[in-house]
Amino acid sequence: MKYLDENTAVIEWSSEELAIPYMCPTDNRWHRYYPDFIVKVKKPDGLVQTMILEVKPKKETIEPKKKKKATKQYITEVMTWGKNQAKWKAATEYCADRSWIFKLITEDHLGIK
Repeated sequence: MKYLDENTAVIEWSSEELAIPYMCPTDNRWHRYYPDFIVKVKKPDGLVQTMILEVKPKKETIEPKKKKKATKQYITEVMTWGKNQAKWKAATEYCADRSWIFKLITEDHLGIK
């Protein structure tokens, strides 16, 4: 948020104000996904670009490795992965329909280790 506030190219931003419908594969029901940020930036050519940004730990952006034994933790990781994939697919399609950009941000992007 500090980066968005201090970046002169950012015209405006908001947090969790947009609801994107998605079908969750874990319960086969419709839900609403509220992305972390909607950001409007002025590009060098003067045009305005709208982006949806989702901030996640890197480990949640990587498919869980199959385990020999299906532990409770592994099942939770797989369920979270499936739900996130559905959210991100819906956000990608939502953005494509509007010529927006959807981007996942991890600690790697933020310079956090």
